[in-house]
Amino acid sequence: METENHPYLVLAFYHIGPIADPHGEVALHKQFFEGRDVKSRIYISEQGINGQMSAARLHAQEYMEWMHGRFSGLDFKIHGAEEQMFPKTAVRYRKQLVAMDREVDLTQRGKHVPPAEWKRMLEERDADTVLIDVRNSYEWKVGHFDGAELPLCETFRQFPEYARSLKEARDPKRTRVMMYCTGGIRCEFYSALMKEEGFDQVFQLEGGVIGYGLHEGSEHWKGKLFVFDDRLTVPISDEEATPIGECLHCKTPIDVYYNCANMDCNELFVCCSSCYPAHKGCCSEACMQQPRVRPYREDGSSKPFRRREYCQI
Repeated sequence: METENHPYLVLAFYHIGPIADPHGEVALHKQFFEGRDVKSRIYISEQGINGQMSAARLHAQEYMEWMHGRFSGLDFKIHGAEEQMFPKTAVRYRKQLVAMDREVDLTQRGKHVPPAEWKRMLEERDADTVLIDVRNSYEWKVGHFDGAELPLCETFRQFPEYARSLKEARDPKRTRVMMYCTGGIRCEFYSALMKEEGFDQVFQLEGGVIGYGLHEGSEHWKGKLFVFDDRLTVPISDEEATPIGECLHCKTPIDVYYNCANMDCNELFVCCSSCYPAHKGCCSEACMQQPRVRPYREDGSSKPFRRREYCQI
């Protein structure tokens, strides 16, 4: 994607590797960001770093240079933007970079597959290959690889149970597991778990869907990509993306997310521009009748709702 004409850069990246003093690393990040036009959501633990951020072009470049000088093998996925994509600068310690509630051997991860090879594998996969989308259902609804399987997990803390059920349904020695996520970090953990469960042939998309779109375009991808910033959904390449999501109310094909205007619900839901005002920004008739319904955005903005925006009504 073209980024040269945008004043801001949106970065997605991660580092898997021991960090002896994660709290000290949090402090170093906060110090580096002082005086720079940066907004972020960065988590740091003993396991590594998981980061998404937007920054003025110069400050984004300075940050990438700083990080490359301190951590080897960092791969920054870069998009351009006209404004900041995060509400604030957040750098926090998190015990688990990926929620799974169990330890895995990160030295036994799946094979990293570059986007070009991944595309070939998609085209050549057979009945012994399972393509797994290790993202949430709301991400899946608006975009996924053609033929992918979404694990039936309410949360990905249940992924170990899914892996065991897959082992019962398929021969783990013959089955080739292809797995992908948004930027790649979830696959680092879940591929290691699949290996522990006895699957020998485990492959993970290097750079995630973001990297695939940047290098290979949208072939074999359907819809848009859900992202955890103010954009919410984006095409994975410069090619036009046909919506595969449906308006919750009228089933019109659409890929725009909103937060329910009922403060006690706040659920993300897909909605078209006609049903949004007709339902007062709510996901259901029941939510429309609740006492704490904030005024819906008449400008049609679908940016994530922030608590600080709420006015008592």
